Amino acid sequence: QVQLVESGGGLVQPGGSLRLSCAASGTIFRRYVMGWYREAPGKQRELVATITHGGTTNYADSVKGRFTISRDNAKNTVYLQMNSLKREDTAVYYCNAESTVVAGLQSWGQGTQVTISS
Repeated sequence: QVQLVESGGGLVQPGGSLRLSCAASGTIFRRYVMGWYREAPGKQRELVATITHGGTTNYADSVKGRFTISRDNAKNTVYLQMNSLKREDTAVYYCNAESTVVAGLQSWGQGTQVTISS
């Protein structure tokens, strides 16, 4: 089972930027599609972005053009660069690892709070 530890959340003004990091351990990193999800108060957890080992990315429409997901396979780390942040981006952001080898096998990080407010 992969262990995931997120960092980089915080409070930022609208229009600002943040970069989230997620370090993975305890597994073979290349065997996982990595992703970021978020959960806002009173809402369901939703996909933000995913990235395969080869670098293929997928984004929610709401963040296209503003967020960039990337991964450093040598460091077993995935990043989420968030620019032009909006109040509606406020949420707890969770890192996710989904196995490409075992169907349905996935792990979640503990979450990091991102708050957009002036």
